[in-house]
This record gives sequence, C-alpha cells and structure tokens, in this order.
Amino acid sequence: MEYRETINEIFEILDAEYEKEIVFLEYNSPFELLIGVVLSARTTDRQVNIVIKQLFAQFPTPDDLANSNYDEVCNIIRSVGFFKVKARNIIDLSKMLVSEFGSTVPDTMEDLLRLPGCGRKSANVILGTCYGKPAIIVDTHFGRVCRRLGLTDSDDPKKVEFEIKELLDKPKQYRFSMVGNLHGRVVCYPRKPDCQRCKLAGLCRFFAEEN
Repeated sequence: MEYRETINEIFEILDAEYEKEIVFLEYNSPFELLIGVVLSARTTDRQVNIVIKQLFAQFPTPDDLANSNYDEVCNIIRSVGFFKVKARNIIDLSKMLVSEFGSTVPDTMEDLLRLPGCGRKSANVILGTCYGKPAIIVDTHFGRVCRRLGLTDSDDPKKVEFEIKELLDKPKQYRFSMVGNLHGRVVCYPRKPDCQRCKLAGLCRFFAEEN
C-alpha cells in the first residue's frame, strides 16, 4: 500500500507539472509512429525526426516501404544507429503489415511483438499513443527515474514495466510513462540530476541517500 500511495502522489505532481500533450516523435499515422519508434532504439528522437521526413516523403505507406530498395532505405536512415539492421526490420515489418494486417498497425501487444524490430517498448508506445490503451513505456529515462525514486530496483525493462503496472491504475499508466520520461530528460539527468529544482525530491530515495 505504501508504494501505491507514493506512486500516485508522484503521478499527481508530474501530471500537474508537465503539458498535457507530450510528443517526442513526429508522426501523422500509427504506421509513421511505429517506424519512428523502431528507428529510435539507441538513437536520439531528434535524429529520427530528421530522418523520417525524407523516409516518408519517398515511402509514405506500408506498401511503399514493403516494396522499397534496401540500399536506398539504408542511405536515407544512415545517420541513425544500427541503420543496416533497422532498414531490414522496417522493410520486413512493412511487408508483414501488408500481408497479414491489411496494411494496418495492429492494436494488441501479441501482434505488435510479431513485427520485426518491434519490442515491448515500441509496442507500448503504439498501444498508449495510438489506441489509448494502458501502457508502461520503459526507455532509459523512465527506468532511471523509477529507480531513483525507489519504485523499482531492476535494470530489466520488462520487469520495470510489470512492477509499475502492479502499482498504478490502468488509466494513469500511459500518462505516467510520458511525464516520467520527460522528467528524466529535463530534470533527472543521467549524470547529475537537478535535485534542487525537482518537485519530487521529498519523495525520492536517491535524493534522501545523497543528502
């Protein structure tokens, strides 16, 4: 009960602190967001946003990308990390969307995880952002914030996801993912968190241990 009360208090503070619409990747459809999150692994959102403009200008639909040239896709996304693997994944992913899902991005975790290059983080982004479903999105920022707050001790994203799900009611899960992520970007920095201006300091295990 103590952890549930704490996480709900944290949620209320962050929910009030940050804007209602938080967008890290630019997109106009579930397909564009899916490709963006697959490309974003180990790469900054800023770089992905630059790359996808050209990618979708040339290959705007799943059918277009499914029938694209691998070398051409590689050339477009070359500036993102692991671009060769990602190029193959997004082409194969598009082929599966066309052949098995009628060119529509699926709305279940089970189906999303079948898509090449789509892991749990990417799937949760789609479920929460596009389909309004409960979703805990564990990226490096969110995981770091949760560990520092003392909500988890795990470095395993899947374990963190399920631990937070156990503590937080479903209607709050996606929003908590977004505000927690943003908090990690603008206050709870990786190397030196700005604890002096953090509104969560009184609830934070890291702050208590450091002070």
